[in-house]
Amino acid sequence: MGAAAYPEGHIACEDLNVSVEHLKQKQDAGASFFVTQLFFDNECFYRFRELADKAGITVPITAGIMPFMGKSQISRMVFMCGASLPSPVIKILAKYENDPESLQAAGVDYAARQLCDLKEHGAAGLHLYTMNRPAIAATIMERLG
Repeated sequence: MGAAAYPEGHIACEDLNVSVEHLKQKQDAGASFFVTQLFFDNECFYRFRELADKAGITVPITAGIMPFMGKSQISRMVFMCGASLPSPVIKILAKYENDPESLQAAGVDYAARQLCDLKEHGAAGLHLYTMNRPAIAATIMERLG
């Protein structure tokens, strides 16, 4: 059985340590793996993984990444799940806000680089949120090799 994990903490929980305690409770209740909510800053995932290790989380934590396709989509997702936007993402959004095709290409590129970095840093698994866009998944999979 899998369960959700929140590398920046659940939006309804103001303390990341409490979110990690909830993760431990999920593991103790039988979760055999976790998949994270989307995030745009891998450092958040690495800090979360450290906290999880310290809390006794022993099951795999799969990193969930979503390529951004448009400014309204990313705004909606950030407000819905509480993910932060690092400076490089904000700069991409500003640079391509009037060029949807280039913004989508930059979003796919950013996600591919995130996934490569996560893979290099030993993420237990990678999950790609593509919102039913198989071409996006295929493009990113090609880049991952």
